[in-house]
Amino acid sequence: MRLKEDQINRLAERVLERLTAAGLITLKVERGKVLDGIRRAIAADVKGEQDLEQEAERLLEQTLRSMRGGADIDRHKMLKMIKDKLAKDKGIVL
Repeated sequence: MRLKEDQINRLAERVLERLTAAGLITLKVERGKVLDGIRRAIAADVKGEQDLEQEAERLLEQTLRSMRGGADIDRHKMLKMIKDKLAKDKGIVL
C-alpha cells in the first residue's frame, strides 16, 4: 500500500482520536508526541510492505529467468504467491 505523508498524518489522527474516544488510552505525554509515534509506526509498516514488494519482484524476475522467460506463467498470480510466502516467513501481516 502506498500512502502519502498527508494520508499517514490523517490516519494517525484518526487512530489517536478513536483510541482516546473509546477510553482505551490515556495520554501521559503531549498529544503531538503520541501522534508522532503513531506516524512513525505507520510509516515503518508502509516501508516494510514496500521492501517486501521489491523483494518479491526480484525473486519473481530470478525465477522467470531460470525458467527461460516462463511465457505461460501468470506474473501477477506468481508475484502474489511469492509476496504472501515472504510475508508469512517474515511474520508480516499484509
